[in-house]
Amino acid sequence: MKITSVELKNFRNYKSEKIFFDGKTNSLCGKNAQGKTNLIEAIFFACIGKSFRTNKEKQLISWGESQSKIIINAENQIRKKKIEVNIFLNSKKSVKLDDIVIRRIGDVLGEIPIVFFSPDELKLVKESPDERRKFMNIDISQTNKRYFYLLSRYDKILDNRNKLLKNSKSIESLKDMIQIWDKALASTGLKIIAEREKFIKNLEKNEKKAHEFISGGEKLELVYKKPEVKTEEEYLKKLSKLLEKDYSLGYTTFGPHRDDIDIYIDGQEVKNFGSQGQQRTTALSLKLAELEIIKNENGEYPILILDDVFSELDKTRRDRLIKFTARCQTFITATDENLCNGKIIRVENGKVV
Repeated sequence: MKITSVELKNFRNYKSEKIFFDGKTNSLCGKNAQGKTNLIEAIFFACIGKSFRTNKEKQLISWGESQSKIIINAENQIRKKKIEVNIFLNSKKSVKLDDIVIRRIGDVLGEIPIVFFSPDELKLVKESPDERRKFMNIDISQTNKRYFYLLSRYDKILDNRNKLLKNSKSIESLKDMIQIWDKALASTGLKIIAEREKFIKNLEKNEKKAHEFISGGEKLELVYKKPEVKTEEEYLKKLSKLLEKDYSLGYTTFGPHRDDIDIYIDGQEVKNFGSQGQQRTTALSLKLAELEIIKNENGEYPILILDDVFSELDKTRRDRLIKFTARCQTFITATDENLCNGKIIRVENGKVV
């Protein structure tokens, strides 16, 4: 699947613009704060259903306007896709897929799969487990809509269980009422763990290849830190054992919402002992591994977006990255046109010039 065009109206600093793209490499070039990242944010938002910069969707609407619109057109050899998103200042956004109104964002996920990387993605390696869980969730959901709805169900069950933990007057009154949520949590949680285990195995295999290629030979290893339970009975016993602790804290301390991934290079944990260059290459390799996973699941490569990445890499790694990404449609942002390749799209103050 390749994006052929994007149309923006009142999105960030874009008043009204329609931009056509090449099927291989598209370099968005221009000075800082001109709209390069706004453009790829629009693509990401329409395809994934959220921004990588803000949780406040109304911030995406141009100042002084009441509505913003994104239209993405894409195609492969056998079909065309169109996603239209309207963001309103005073009501919920509306989403259309091929001109049909979509009520659940999960129905859009994976229609035009996206892999995104920017220097901020270092937090995937360096920061809290939340970042690594988010990474797993977005990636798996793009190829497995059942997983997306499992997550949604799990979050609702977890929220109800936590409310019960906070609001119960005593642990005795809690024990009988919480059983129904424990059973639902265990059933759904085990399914999420199974999907993540499968994903991590595929990710490690593909990331090793990407990392060795980009880094020039470093060996990388991933360890999935998951709840150590195999059956629903074991899961329920663990929840029961931790009930007093959960009650005193007011939240659930066990389950896939606490998962993490440990990452090692040549036996050393990257988060604590890796250099900034190793951390950056590791995060990039994780994203490049996504390309192969999605290709294996869908039969075609996703769209790759690289936001201001080339300035962070030395020439050798930059050249290796260009060679690696030649297999898919790629969007690159850069302030230095000398770092650009493929179709050059110059952006200035929310316009293509």
